[in-house]
Amino acid sequence: MRTLWTGAVNFGLVNIAVKLYSGSQSHKLDLDMLHSKDLSPIRYARVCRKDGEEVPWDEIVKGYEYHDGDYVVLTKEDFEKADRGRQDTIDIVSFADVKEVDPVYFEKPYYLEPDKGAGKVYNLLCEALKQSNKVAIAKYVIRNREHLGCIRPNGNMLVMIQMRFADEVRSSEELKIPEKKQISKDELKLANQLIDQLTRSFDPEEYHDSYHDELERIIEEKASGLTPKAAAAPRKAEVKDLMAALKQSLERERKGDHRQARNA
Repeated sequence: MRTLWTGAVNFGLVNIAVKLYSGSQSHKLDLDMLHSKDLSPIRYARVCRKDGEEVPWDEIVKGYEYHDGDYVVLTKEDFEKADRGRQDTIDIVSFADVKEVDPVYFEKPYYLEPDKGAGKVYNLLCEALKQSNKVAIAKYVIRNREHLGCIRPNGNMLVMIQMRFADEVRSSEELKIPEKKQISKDELKLANQLIDQLTRSFDPEEYHDSYHDELERIIEEKASGLTPKAAAAPRKAEVKDLMAALKQSLERERKGDHRQARNA
């Protein structure tokens, strides 16, 4: 696993030297853009809008448009001035109860590994978070951008989840959410029974990207000169009578038909 960043977690006056690793990876298919006429690969070019010429990397700078057509160019020195040495630290600014942090702010997980000589302090923070049932809220700068992080224990390891700032989360006020309607006791009872039937220990290995698998199958069949068949369409739910739908769902779960449908 490749180290993305090395530095320290600042915990009050305590300093924990750590290494940062990505906790996620993508398995999406690498699809190239091709010209439909002759299947020639299409490449992206850095073209100047003024003269239409391609621009080499060493002639490209970063700028901010503060008025229409007027730019302020930012240099490496400007980014360093804004950084003020913060690219070397993950600063814990507060602690919060686990339940207080809404998952809507979570973006990407990272693993934190203690560097040489930092094992004891690392374990101390991990154990303290577990016993207090709290998470650490931290700020850090990586690649010229400040991020918010949520550090939480995962077994004997510390995981930091990169978070969105409040102004990066869209408001839901514009959504047309219906007001709570009267639900009968029988409907609620059946819904809870169905939830109980479907409840089991969460095993992430049980879930996989079936859409990705189907695309790979289609690619392999087309490469072999075959005409691919369409994947099985999921069964659509038509709710006309809520009580009848709940009863049928319960009966289906008892018979195990749901397993056949999911594995189809």
